[in-house]
Amino acid sequence: QVQLVESGGGLVQAGGSLRLSCAASGRTFSSYHVGWFRQAPGKEREFIAFINWNGGTTKYDDSVKGRFTISRDNAKNTVYLQMNSLKPEDTAVYYCAGRLSWGAVVAITPAEYVTWGQGTQVTVSS
Repeated sequence: QVQLVESGGGLVQAGGSLRLSCAASGRTFSSYHVGWFRQAPGKEREFIAFINWNGGTTKYDDSVKGRFTISRDNAKNTVYLQMNSLKPEDTAVYYCAGRLSWGAVVAITPAEYVTWGQGTQVTVSS
């Protein structure tokens, strides 16, 4: 079973940038699809970005398209989320999630994932 740990969150001013990392343990990580989600207080967990097992397919929610970039380095067992032009409404706890690639070309809902990190807080001040 792969375990995931997020890092890189913090406090940033509007317009700034952060890069989140999702580090995985386990030898099967290169067979995993990975998604990034976020959850603001009082709101449901929402999809942000997806990357397939080999990095060949990515998907983004419209709210972050053009500002966020998801990438992965399977040699380092790590997925990244580069976040630029941050807005106050991006404030949330950010989670990475993983699932084996078998049986899914794309996965953008929380229910499709079986492994979750503990989350990292991102706060964007105005």
